[in-house]
Amino acid sequence: MLGNITAGLYGIPIPAVTFDILVVAGGGGGYGGGGGAGGLIAFTGQTLSSTYTVTVGAGGDGGASNTNGNNSQFGSLTAAVGGGKGGDDAYAGGSGAGSSGGSGGGGGRQNGAGGAGTPGQGFAGGTAGSFPGATNGSGGGGGAGGVGQDIQSGPTGGAGGVGSSAYSSWGSATTTGQNVSGTYYYAGGGGGYSSGTAGAGGYGGGGQGSTNAGGATSGTINTGGAGGADAGGGTGAGGSGIVIVRTAGTYTAAATTGSPTRVVSGGNTYYTFTSSGSITI
Repeated sequence: MLGNITAGLYGIPIPAVTFDILVVAGGGGGYGGGGGAGGLIAFTGQTLSSTYTVTVGAGGDGGASNTNGNNSQFGSLTAAVGGGKGGDDAYAGGSGAGSSGGSGGGGGRQNGAGGAGTPGQGFAGGTAGSFPGATNGSGGGGGAGGVGQDIQSGPTGGAGGVGSSAYSSWGSATTTGQNVSGTYYYAGGGGGYSSGTAGAGGYGGGGQGSTNAGGATSGTINTGGAGGADAGGGTGAGGSGIVIVRTAGTYTAAATTGSPTRVVSGGNTYYTFTSSGSITI
């Protein structure tokens, strides 16, 4: 746990205040393969009694300059790892393999392998196909709730891995994440490229793949969703992450920086950070 319960006047202990914390990293950028979603990690029953730095990771760049997403972190707790970037287009001379990260990036063309996810935070990316042929395309990036799909014959780009819906009630209360028919998802993988049918982005803000250069979409900001892949032009940047702090009842922090949003809903108080800052308990 973070911090200790401070003693009040005359040694009378101040009542403990415990918090649950959701941390989502920035998603990886898409290029030859779909980007991997930002890592997602939650902490329960944390006793807080100090000032804590909150880091919200930016998404990775898309295209030829694609990069992994950036880590998010609350205080000194384990960081959520940025999503892996999608693999290069190996047909054009790149390595083809997706990068490891919170969730792994999808493999680029010429049978590029998907990157690995971080255990407990996300899943691996999918594998690309050969070029030319019936599997001319790339793998989808992994998501916080499932692996990225391999390239499908037809060809159809691999779909991005689904994000996590385990914190749907948090999304509903704070109006964050991707709302899919009333269920809220975070950290979806980016869809893969194909010359036939593009791979869909994973629920949780994952960007759509494309069938041409420059047509992929970026991950949704503040979801940890990853960028989609295309034929090499690459516009699918990763979406930034998010950090949400929750405690039971009605609570007001002593101080905050970074302009978090405070919401009281369903018997809990939420502080939502969409950019880096701090909170004093």
